[in-house]
Amino acid sequence: MPKPLPEPTPETQPFWDGAARGELRIQRCVTTGRYFFYPRLYSPFVIDGPVEWVTVSGDATLYSYNISHVPIPGFLDEVPYAIAVVQLAEGPRMMTNIVGIPNTPENLVLDMPLKVAFQQREGITVPVFTPAGVAA
Repeated sequence: MPKPLPEPTPETQPFWDGAARGELRIQRCVTTGRYFFYPRLYSPFVIDGPVEWVTVSGDATLYSYNISHVPIPGFLDEVPYAIAVVQLAEGPRMMTNIVGIPNTPENLVLDMPLKVAFQQREGITVPVFTPAGVAA
């Protein structure tokens, strides 16, 4: 069974288009210069504030995680797997998966440096993260 796929919307399409090109793109408030994620039509920092899409470094640290031992459709062969929250070097946090290492508490150390990688899933490219210096 395939993994669940995201459904791009007009607000999120630039994020998915960037991922397809191997770029991690998030939004930035034009007025304050502050980055944010999840995609929105207006800045969360300024009422009706304009936003722009920017390509960010893809560097992050592990902020939090939960290791799932329950097999769900699409992840049956990957148990256990981590559902993680990473903090991007630019500031925002993003929910993702950690790949490239066994997902155990011994390997998933909070604040560990991570780097974005990309997985193809049935026609859509999904950003995931791997420990810095480890190929995905």
